[in-house]
Amino acid sequence: MTAARAPQEVRLARARLTRIVEPGWEVAGSWLREFGPVETVRRIDEADEGGDEPPPLPGVRAERWAGLLARARETPSPERDLERVEKLGARFVCPGDAEWPGQLDDLGDARPVGLWLRGGASLRMWALRSVAVVGARACTEYGVRMGASLGAGLAERGWVVVSGGAYGVDAAAHRGALGAAGATVAVLACGVDRIYPRGHAQLIDRVAEQGLVVSELPPGDHPTPSRFILRNRVIAALTRGTVVVEAAYRSGALGTARWAQRLGRHAMGVPGPVTSSVSAGVHELLRKEGVLVTDAAEVVELVGEMGELAPERRGPVLPRDLLPPATARVLAALPAQGMRSVAEIGRDGAASADDTIGRLYELRSLGFVERHGDGWQLTRQAIRPGIPDGDVP
Repeated sequence: MTAARAPQEVRLARARLTRIVEPGWEVAGSWLREFGPVETVRRIDEADEGGDEPPPLPGVRAERWAGLLARARETPSPERDLERVEKLGARFVCPGDAEWPGQLDDLGDARPVGLWLRGGASLRMWALRSVAVVGARACTEYGVRMGASLGAGLAERGWVVVSGGAYGVDAAAHRGALGAAGATVAVLACGVDRIYPRGHAQLIDRVAEQGLVVSELPPGDHPTPSRFILRNRVIAALTRGTVVVEAAYRSGALGTARWAQRLGRHAMGVPGPVTSSVSAGVHELLRKEGVLVTDAAEVVELVGEMGELAPERRGPVLPRDLLPPATARVLAALPAQGMRSVAEIGRDGAASADDTIGRLYELRSLGFVERHGDGWQLTRQAIRPGIPDGDVP
C-alpha cells in the first residue's frame, strides 16, 4: 500500500514557497491556513509588482511585499528543486505526507511550510521518540564530554538525538549517538546540500548516512543569523524535550529551551560550575523553570513512558548502616578517641546495662569495638567510616 502523500500541486506550491518566504514567518503561515498553498502562490504570481493595488494577501507591508514578489520572480521552478534533491538522495515532505511529523503543527502559523530531508529514515517515526541536546559552540571540555555522554546514553536507550550540527555541544551529541550506533537528526539553518560549518562536512555526511539531515530551506540556500534562531523552534517542536549543556546568558540554545517550554515540552539543563560564564544561562534556566539532569537515564525518566525510571542515587552503604537501631545507638555512644564504661555507654545509648553488654559483644563480633579491661572503645577500622571528616586527627 502506497504511503499517503499531499496532492502534487500542493507539494509543488509548498516547495516553491520555501524559496519565497522566510522560515517561521507567521503572516505567511496565516495565508496558508486561510487560502491554502496553491491559492497563495497564485496570488503572488498574479500580483502586479508595479501597480498601485494593495497586496492581494493580507498582513504584509508594501515594502516587504515588493521584496517578496522580486524573490518569487527569481526563484527556479519547484520541479527543478525536487529533481535536484532527488539526485542527492534527498526529498521534500510537507503537511499531508505520511512522513510529516504531526508535532510540528503545535507551532501554529509558525509551522514550517515544508521540510527538505536527506537520509533514509522516517522523520515522523523518529520524532515520536526523540530528545534535543543543544548547547554552546565555544564549550569547554566538560561540555563536550557531557554532550557526547548524553548522545550515546540516549541512543543506547533507543532514543533519537536531535541537534543543530554546530560546533561544540551539538557536534558532541551527534558524535555520541553515532558512536553508539544510534539514531541522530541534524536540523540545519541552510539547504541540506550545503555544509555549515564547513569543518563538519564529514560529520554531516555521517549523520545523513546513519540518520537524517533536515532543513526548512531549499537546496543551495545559505545560513543567516536569523535563520539559526528560527531553526531552534523546529528542534524544540520535533522532540519531547530539550536538554541544554553549557549556555551563556545570550546563547541560542536557551532559545530552543524557551520554545520547548512554550510548546509544552520538557526543558532540561545540565549544571556546570557556578563560576563558569558558559554555564550561567543553564543555571538561570534551572533556577526558574528548567529541570536539572545529569545523565541520559534522568532525561529518559522525564520524557519517557511510565516506569522508565533512573536508578536511585545515593552514597555507598556502610556496614554500620545495616545495624539494628538499638545496636547503632550503642555504637554511637562510643567516642572517636578513648574508652567508655558500660554504664556511660548505656546512659548515652538509652539501654540497660545487660542490653548494653549484649550489644557491645555483638558489635565486637562484627569488628566495630574492642574491650580493654572494664572499658570499651572503637576499633581503628570503625572510626573513619562513621565519623565526619575533621573529627578524627
